[in-house]
Amino acid sequence: MSWNHDELPGRDSTRTNTSSKYSYFNLIKKPVEIYVFIDPLCPECWALEPYLKKLEVEFGRFFTLRPIISSNLYPLDKGAFDRPKKLHEIWEKTAKRTGMSCDGDLWLENPIQSSWVISLAIKAAELQGKRAGRRFLRKIQEYLFLKKKDISEESVLIECAEEINLDLDEFKNDLFSSTAKKALQCDLKLLEEMDVDYVPTIVFFNQLTNEDGIKISGLYPYDIYIQVLYDLLRQEVEPANKPPLEDFLAFHKVVACKEVAVVYDWPLSKAKKEMKKLQLKQIAREISVKYGSFWKFIGET
Repeated sequence: MSWNHDELPGRDSTRTNTSSKYSYFNLIKKPVEIYVFIDPLCPECWALEPYLKKLEVEFGRFFTLRPIISSNLYPLDKGAFDRPKKLHEIWEKTAKRTGMSCDGDLWLENPIQSSWVISLAIKAAELQGKRAGRRFLRKIQEYLFLKKKDISEESVLIECAEEINLDLDEFKNDLFSSTAKKALQCDLKLLEEMDVDYVPTIVFFNQLTNEDGIKISGLYPYDIYIQVLYDLLRQEVEPANKPPLEDFLAFHKVVACKEVAVVYDWPLSKAKKEMKKLQLKQIAREISVKYGSFWKFIGET
């Protein structure tokens, strides 16, 4: 079931501000599953990252997140001579609008020719575990949007795998394996079954009921995603306490100022000020990017 911004279900008066309905034993199997249809080359998908992080921090105890690779929705049309110029403009506008830096100069200096091997690499990483797959996806996005690296090159993919401590021999063996190809086909089948024709798209399901899922196509304010989650749970639940900023950075390794601002409900100016404090403690280092600022965890004093 799809909802436009104005069609999203309202909150009814029967909901409460408690999570009593969901006991400890209920939450061993999290009631909600969230499918996130993304393309690693899509800047709008990159701009979704702050909201996904906040959703997991505040309500991750209620859902599992499942990224679905949807590369065929962001085609690289080699037949259009002005395609790189158009992608450059799209990336630059998206970065300025969202605060998540993506350097469009990539398409003028080192354009990516194919997304197929990128998708296979993500599935190969996932064979080492769901968390490994998500860490790899994030790392190739960092290499793409921040470093202007051609992530379709096998050497770059291996470098990303090495940086997040994947088993490199296993990753290389799996990269073009039939197992990775079958996993990618499963993602493409889900894309068709759920009638997804745009990225990013998020589909929410309550696994404890037989109700239809709720599909949101595009990038929306955070409150919309919370409203959908409340609707599926049939009650408003309290968000979890935020972790200390140091712990948040240590877990994610590299974060944008925009991500910190969204997760902690701070203006960008305060987010940067707090990150500067961690820099003075030699816990964080600022990464030079074209738009905004990103920070890398460098350890504890």
